[in-house]
Amino acid sequence: MSPTEGTPVSRLSRRSLLTGAAATAALSLGGGLGTGSAHAAAAFVKGADISWASQMEANGYIWRNRDGVQQDLLTILKSYGITAIRLRTFVNPSDDPHDGHCSIEETAAMALRVKNAGMQVMISYIFGDTWNSVGRQVPPAAWASMTYSQLREEMAQYVYHSMNVLKYHRVSPTWVAIGNETNSGVCKPVGSVSSPAQMAGLLMAAHAQVKYVFPSALTLVHLGQPQNLASVRNFLDAYRNNGGQWDITGLSSYAQGGNVASVLGNMETLQSTYGKPVMQVEYGGPVGKPAQVRSSLSAFITGLKGFGGLGTFFWEPQGYTPFIGGYGSCAWDPTTLRPTAALDGFLDA
Repeated sequence: MSPTEGTPVSRLSRRSLLTGAAATAALSLGGGLGTGSAHAAAAFVKGADISWASQMEANGYIWRNRDGVQQDLLTILKSYGITAIRLRTFVNPSDDPHDGHCSIEETAAMALRVKNAGMQVMISYIFGDTWNSVGRQVPPAAWASMTYSQLREEMAQYVYHSMNVLKYHRVSPTWVAIGNETNSGVCKPVGSVSSPAQMAGLLMAAHAQVKYVFPSALTLVHLGQPQNLASVRNFLDAYRNNGGQWDITGLSSYAQGGNVASVLGNMETLQSTYGKPVMQVEYGGPVGKPAQVRSSLSAFITGLKGFGGLGTFFWEPQGYTPFIGGYGSCAWDPTTLRPTAALDGFLDA
């Protein structure tokens, strides 16, 4: 049976969407996570984004543990104290194993594996058919010619549908990121940060449907390059000032060595300024410098714990050549198929 058969995930009417948004507004009055909240005091989350893993497996890749024994990837990651997995989802992806896949059906299947392994799930909406990040926020091809009102409704329908696919698989995400490194906006040009009311409207359509389907899920806005504090604050000010709601400020930082301290300072500033706990949702470093990456990972974890940050996720640590192409910040040795010392940073802090 398809996840969409016999389940409440069909396309819904505008009236239904508005009803869901209204219900969310009622649920979320005064519901933001303050810095001093119980959530901020919860156990620090150590996580990894392993969205490539399914396609790596499909193409014959395996993983060995530190002793050289072939083992399930999730089992290996848990041995490093990793308790949470982040999974991205594209809207209408290609079948390219590196730059495609990650449809909501594929993502839900992996999320179920994660749940069955006793780990928490973060879903990361990319709101594109392939990668979006700080320098690129391209809407899905099917949405490209839509007006703002059409795009807002499509956003709500898509999030409602995809959240219900997860529910059908009996997966309740702990966190949902509404966009990926959205410093410049979402689904540009309609949702550009230079059109802040429209940007906030699109992201709030997503936020509302997440809360409607999973009221206890925590939503993140996700910004990249916290070393550029002005860029992150520009987005957060525009979003907040136009009615934007979120629970956690997610940040990507791949800083190493002497650069870690200043980035941590900016993260703490963002947490205190906006009253939302910070989570580092992406980290990584040069695969050929595992000692450096280990030390920097440990420094991030220690620093974030120090001011009440919520967690750190390593981005695609399980990747290795040739699958990863030119990406050089994973944490697996392609010769031995074992994790590098970089992951020991999770055990050090």
